[in-house]
Amino acid sequence: MSARVVALSGGVGGAKLVHGLSLAVPASALTVIVNTGDDFEHLGLHISPDIDSVVYALAGLADAQRGWGRAEESWQFMHALKGLGGAHWFQLGDRDLAMHVERTQRLAQGRTLSEVTAQLCAALGIGVRVLPMSDDAVRTQVRSDSGWLDFQDYFVRQQCRPAVRELRFAGAASARAQPEVLAALRSPELRAIVLCPSNPFVSLEPILAVPGIRAAIMGASAPVIAVTPIIGGQAVKGPAAKMMAELGLEVSAGAVARRYQGLVDVFVLDSSDAMPAEIARMRLVQARTLMKNTDDRLQLAHSVLALANGSRRRGHAETRR
Repeated sequence: MSARVVALSGGVGGAKLVHGLSLAVPASALTVIVNTGDDFEHLGLHISPDIDSVVYALAGLADAQRGWGRAEESWQFMHALKGLGGAHWFQLGDRDLAMHVERTQRLAQGRTLSEVTAQLCAALGIGVRVLPMSDDAVRTQVRSDSGWLDFQDYFVRQQCRPAVRELRFAGAASARAQPEVLAALRSPELRAIVLCPSNPFVSLEPILAVPGIRAAIMGASAPVIAVTPIIGGQAVKGPAAKMMAELGLEVSAGAVARRYQGLVDVFVLDSSDAMPAEIARMRLVQARTLMKNTDDRLQLAHSVLALANGSRRRGHAETRR
């Protein structure tokens, strides 16, 4: 049996590295824990944006140009909805709608989000295990100068224009980690835990906020490796850099690394960035992290796995639970 790899992922950037990892290790050896803090109800449908980004990437269906949604998409539904005066601010492609409709129907029949995700993955021929962080509702919210906003309102409807003053993950404190998530993190066959290059604030920290997940990572025997979402002081995709500036943080890979201090053993920054100051109990390394195509994804995956082979846990024993 192959040594196992667990990846924590948000949407676009995380999905790219997940795809690379799926090419570098057997599908049965890879488990992906996906953020569901972005999930919301829209037009009567349960939308899981990050799960879908990961699923589409693994199935070879992702739109490479937009970075989200399905390839070869059409938009007749949205055009018709707009003509009727409906809520058209959140774009749902005609092909993409099938995923949301089927998920919503199966959830209404009493299945959990984990069960539905596994069924949809199987239908698309995906052998990688894709797990929601929890089957309980956790919702990311953003405090702006005008008050609290649901994440999709901030991110899509308002195009990230409001300044971010604070973040919270409603429901996280009472949420239960998906049992297979904890089992994967505690596996004695674990080779590496990978924090994908996703927004640390709204993609990875919601996962870590679910009780038991951070502790399971801290107690794991395998090294924890994080890849920067910031290159040259800018986010590759999404509002991470803007959020960092508005929260009073330096916009740099080093600032992301310090955010993960005490959790991560190895932090990978891009080879174009200067090495930051030493961070206690963390090894800092440089690699090519910008993923423009499949070859880049596979190369970064191999780099991360090579780091895992040459690393060990660095001083976490006192925090294990």
